[in-house]
Amino acid sequence: MDDLTSAYPVIVEQAVVWGDMDSYQHVNNVVYFRYFENARLEYFRRLDWFKYEEETGIGPILASTQARFRRPLTYPDTIRIAARIAQLGDDRMTMEHIIVSLDQKAIVTEGQSTIVTFHYAENRKVSVTEELRRRIEALEATAH
Repeated sequence: MDDLTSAYPVIVEQAVVWGDMDSYQHVNNVVYFRYFENARLEYFRRLDWFKYEEETGIGPILASTQARFRRPLTYPDTIRIAARIAQLGDDRMTMEHIIVSLDQKAIVTEGQSTIVTFHYAENRKVSVTEELRRRIEALEATAH
């Protein structure tokens, strides 16, 4: 299992709950975006980005997200949601996600998010600062 997520510095493990499923008896498509969000916010937490935002006014804003559903996911199961930065641009970053089912021992979903660095008080996007780049590089270096 660890080999599926070893290239990702942030991994969140959680249970699939009954309420995540829809009338077709598998996890509803919108729930996967919540799963991605859980890993994305854990990634930001490990960067200590929320404190950095308080100090600088620069925070993350989600510009787009997508998912590729490879296998259905059902209750009961436990999943690992992994996140990493695949590309770091001037004012944005591309985060890749995978969701691994422990029961199926397989990747069930792949996803991608574009996050823009945004100055909320000025209501505008800004360049990724050198400090954020340093923090991202340090966190990415923790992947196995």
